[in-house]
Amino acid sequence: QVQLVESGGGLVQPGGSLRLSCAASGNIAGIYSMGWYRQAPGKQRELVATTTTTTHTDYADSVKGRFTISRDNAKNTVSLQMNSLKPEDTGVYYCRARPYRLDLSTLYWGQGTQVTVSS
Repeated sequence: QVQLVESGGGLVQPGGSLRLSCAASGNIAGIYSMGWYRQAPGKQRELVATTTTTTHTDYADSVKGRFTISRDNAKNTVSLQMNSLKPEDTGVYYCRARPYRLDLSTLYWGQGTQVTVSS
């Protein structure tokens, strides 16, 4: 079992910045993929950014150049630096862990943290 604890989030004006962090705990020696997803009101949950133990990263087109994902493999933590925030970035941001490279169905989710971009 993996527990994910998120921190960060809040209210920020357009053009501002926020940093989200997620720490994983549990009986996991090394988690293959960690990342962030978000869900806006009335919309489906979508990928924001992910990173793997091989340092491969993947970003949604809408956040490329503005968001940066980083990871500490030794500590099983992942952070998301969000710059130049837009109102459309508003939503609940979830940390997700996929422990095993060949197992696409074993996923763990955090409780979510609210990000609101508004003037």
